[in-house]
Amino acid sequence: MSDLRVIPEQDGAVGTITLNHPKANSYDIHFMLELDAAIDAHIANDSVSVVVMKSNLDKFFSAGADIKAFQANSTADNMKMIRVAHGALRKMGTSQKVFIAAINGHALGGGLEMALACDLRFAAEGDYRMGLPEVTLGLLPGNGGTQRLPRLIGRTKALDLMITGRTVTPPQALELGIVDRVFPAGELMSQTLKYASRLSSGASLAIGRIKQAVMEGMDLPLDESFALERDLMEPLFDTADAKEGIAAFAEKRQPTYTGR
Repeated sequence: MSDLRVIPEQDGAVGTITLNHPKANSYDIHFMLELDAAIDAHIANDSVSVVVMKSNLDKFFSAGADIKAFQANSTADNMKMIRVAHGALRKMGTSQKVFIAAINGHALGGGLEMALACDLRFAAEGDYRMGLPEVTLGLLPGNGGTQRLPRLIGRTKALDLMITGRTVTPPQALELGIVDRVFPAGELMSQTLKYASRLSSGASLAIGRIKQAVMEGMDLPLDESFALERDLMEPLFDTADAKEGIAAFAEKRQPTYTGR
């Protein structure tokens, strides 16, 4: 496989971002710059509507930041890496494309934060852990964890996980709402790609605007969020996809969407 530590690829309308940095997909600023470039490549590619982030390692999705690099770097260098990471991960949330994390092993610290930046998280069954244990290093989850996890599972549950640094198993992560599906380990990628493929053949314009309405609307007062919903809805009526979907419903057939 490529000597890149972050590998973007495409199969039809589904893009993948493969984390490929043995032994644990730990990251430094160079890794984050590669991730940023991979995200940019898929966002700029109009033929990709769904992106799956996955690991090429057996036991790790990602163990998070390279702690030895943290120790060797100056505070300024460490903060430069964090700013790159914030920018890269933020792009996934603001894009109208759907990003799915396929978690096959330990997702700790910044590794879980990469998954939290995705729209959906699917996990494999197995003897591994997920969590944000940065407090055990005297630090806080600095790649979006303090903001994304409370929005995902609620303030008190997220606070408990972060201030204790405890980690959870895949079933516990599912119960908490950190992940959305748990599959047998041998089925994780096939099931994730099946979901992504089905999504990519759907009404991509509508899906993108649904994501935008949810992501932007959650931070707005309710009346403003309703206005956003109306603004996003109106142009959809004039799209070829909406006309096709409505016609297909009336004609009792499966629609064929083209993303137009």
